[in-house]
Amino acid sequence: MHIPRYAVSAASAAVLGAVLVGCTSDDGNDLSKPAPSAPATAEKAVKESPSTSATKSAAPVVAVGETGTFGLGETDEYGENYKVTTKMQVTVVSAKYVTPAEVDTSNKPEQGQYVKLTLTLKNAGKAPAEIMTYGMMKWEDDQTAAQDASTLEGVGDGPDLDTTYKPGQAVTGSLVLDVARRGGQVSYVGVDDPDADAAFVVKLPK
Repeated sequence: MHIPRYAVSAASAAVLGAVLVGCTSDDGNDLSKPAPSAPATAEKAVKESPSTSATKSAAPVVAVGETGTFGLGETDEYGENYKVTTKMQVTVVSAKYVTPAEVDTSNKPEQGQYVKLTLTLKNAGKAPAEIMTYGMMKWEDDQTAAQDASTLEGVGDGPDLDTTYKPGQAVTGSLVLDVARRGGQVSYVGVDDPDADAAFVVKLPK
């Protein structure tokens, strides 16, 4: 039997319309609806992630025979906008535990133990740098919180580390520090960087 062409076209249109209606039915697969937004927990996690600006600047930790590099700089007149102006190198030449007699003093260490720390400081940058260690050397270990380890013992014996270093200049000198016990670490905290706890850290031997 011959079926007119217009009848086939009408039937095809009817079937196609039914299919389209089925696709738009509310069965959860409606592609015309916008995709669901990302879970709120993911957005919250991004917001609560720690800020890199809050991360403290890492100071080099050096032991006897090692060399580390640290930056020195300045802030503006308001104590803000810190910028590094030059680079310094510190080499730990030796760290020797000594008695009062060995450093030619009759004063006993208030903390418990003298250590003679010999360092080489060198300006490896392009601008002058001032180093002042007195009152800026803090000792601590796992048991004891940071304490001032500075002393005036041995001052005047040999080159003085506390001076202004022009680019390329270096000094090798010693500090007699007063620490509670052997081991631990000594930090030089004479730095203007608000994001740094210390300029460099010396790991003392036990």
